[in-house]
Amino acid sequence: MVANNVRFLPNNVFSVMDARVDDAKARGIDVIDLSKANPDLPTPEFIVEAGQQALERIENHRYSQFDGKPALLQAAQEWYRREQGVELDWNSQLLATCGAGVALTALTQTVLEPGDVLAVVDPYYPPYAALAQAAGAELLAIPCTREQGFLPDFETVSDEQWSRTKLLLLNYPNNPTGAVASEQLFRQAIDLAHRHGFLLANDFAYASLGETPSGSTARGPAGLLSYAGSQDVAVEAVSLSKMYGMAGWRLGFIAGPSWLMRYIREYHHQMCSSPTGAVQDAGAAALLSDQSSVEGLSARYAKRRSILSKGLEGAGIEVFHADGALFVWAKAPHGMRGADFADLLLDDARVAVMPGDCFGAAGEDFVRFSLLDDELRLEECVRRIRALEL
Repeated sequence: MVANNVRFLPNNVFSVMDARVDDAKARGIDVIDLSKANPDLPTPEFIVEAGQQALERIENHRYSQFDGKPALLQAAQEWYRREQGVELDWNSQLLATCGAGVALTALTQTVLEPGDVLAVVDPYYPPYAALAQAAGAELLAIPCTREQGFLPDFETVSDEQWSRTKLLLLNYPNNPTGAVASEQLFRQAIDLAHRHGFLLANDFAYASLGETPSGSTARGPAGLLSYAGSQDVAVEAVSLSKMYGMAGWRLGFIAGPSWLMRYIREYHHQMCSSPTGAVQDAGAAALLSDQSSVEGLSARYAKRRSILSKGLEGAGIEVFHADGALFVWAKAPHGMRGADFADLLLDDARVAVMPGDCFGAAGEDFVRFSLLDDELRLEECVRRIRALEL
């Protein structure tokens, strides 16, 4: 009685780890949980105040517009113009969603059909595999290596594979590696999309968290839409969760060409709900702000990254140095599999991390540490790992 596309969905790896951490804590074990990308710092006060004031407005006690409130969409348009150097039409190229995940679901359900290929870069965010399965599509994982800076070598994909690809889904800044896309990578992807007739998408969940690549007009990491030739073949899903510490507010948006956004909006109108009106007003305040809160947050994460990276290297663990997102991607020592190392850290050091193989085959020898605990806890994490004398 249950559809196979749902029956055989893989377990959500993050909920599985949550259960393990919760079980340990219930037994009185002090676990330092670095397994999740769940911001530990509070939402900036000016955003909270904007949300509180918005709750008082009667308009926000009702459903908001299907596409999102004009104030939010116009703020997203201004954010793209100011931060990414991209001109968009808020009325036809933007849609408000309850986070980037909902945006990507709407996209994949709109464009993928059974038998299509969804190409992703391996390592990849685990729900991408579920997006493919829910649409009846085949997942093509393009492997990345440390030697490539965890950026894909598109030359490894054959013309026959590209001919069957309907959508190439990128994720930069990257989860789990923290890699930031180069100008060359995005330009090559755009060229391939035009040449082979497929669509592009970038999961921009970690927008503004990382360095600006050379040749870009963006402030912070450049998104896909900031490059010429992208806007007729590419969409981008943006989340406010990480750059404004608004994970619990559930707000994001998707941007793309008007011809495609028309159909994504229709799917979203039928299958999803528009974000809460007061949350949209708070999000508009965040997007229109001077972004000093984002700059402060990015600097704080850089400090944490330094503490954890240097500490792990001091314990003999090889670290991939990257400027983006909220993670440290580390190689399991002594030829261990990442999954075994993650088990060792949880059982013996009381530190929870994600095993790299849940992000794809290219992550088998790695683990992912998040930066989302305070500096003192990260220092304690390092002490516990050093005590293992690996």
